[in-house]
Amino acid sequence: MTKPRITRPSRYELSHAQWERIELLPPGKAGDPGRTAVGNRLFINGVLWVLRSGARWSDMPERYGQYKSVHKRFTRRARNEVWERVFQALAQDRDNEY
Repeated sequence: MTKPRITRPSRYELSHAQWERIELLPPGKAGDPGRTAVGNRLFINGVLWVLRSGARWSDMPERYGQYKSVHKRFTRRARNEVWERVFQALAQDRDNEY
């Protein structure tokens, strides 16, 4: 008999609980005006990978998408103060090591 596998987020990525806390904050969800964003969670994980690792955008792993597209979305969200709301929501978790 094998033990059930516990899946954990990759290094620098959001846990399921963290994603649930912020998933309604970024624009581009179904129901928002304009175009629906593809993969908000993957996009945010890519941004967090760059910010937490200290790497250049061009060194971001391909699994997060094209680094230029991710960076462009990142700067748009920064102008609209989306990151302020996201980081405030994540900072409320006392167990958040980042």
